[in-house]
Amino acid sequence: MSAPIILHGMGSPNVTKCVIMLEECGLDYELRHVAVFGQEQFSADFLKLNPLGKVPVLEDPALGIPLAESGAILHYLAEREGKFLPASQPQRAEVMQWLMVQMANIGPMLGQVNHFRLVMKSGTHPYAENRYAAAAERLYRLLDDRLATRQWIAGGDYSIADMACQPWANYLEPHGFDSAAHPHLLRWRAEIAARP
Repeated sequence: MSAPIILHGMGSPNVTKCVIMLEECGLDYELRHVAVFGQEQFSADFLKLNPLGKVPVLEDPALGIPLAESGAILHYLAEREGKFLPASQPQRAEVMQWLMVQMANIGPMLGQVNHFRLVMKSGTHPYAENRYAAAAERLYRLLDDRLATRQWIAGGDYSIADMACQPWANYLEPHGFDSAAHPHLLRWRAEIAARP
């Protein structure tokens, strides 16, 4: 029997989206917890896997090298399995575009809202808190507006773009936004949550 895939991580959205993909593909994998709040990601052993000291990291014996960055992991697994990434254009480009929207905008901006609204004492850094909250509001609105006219983020079928965005979109309410004002986002989240 071949060695399983190993995913190094914890319960963050960037790790969760990789877990969703592994589960969707029905792959045999082992989740190895990295105690990020204990700074384990900066240990010498972990830095050999990812010199940046971030989770997730995927080890797939079929690949032969550790692979970091959640977007790269989703793209690799989609190509490896031939799933959740269209083979033809322009559908493939649209999925990749929305994967990059998540990587370059949704994750970084909502991560900052997490820091300033959920980790730091609220009101400690009003400029930063307001700046990132305004960015989050635009991004949640973007997703809701987009999902008003299509079932899935990139149109077409459920894809790695949906998997990438969904764990971050779960922060809508903890970030202080009105769920009733985002009905299409809620519908989409529920459809993903209902998947086996």
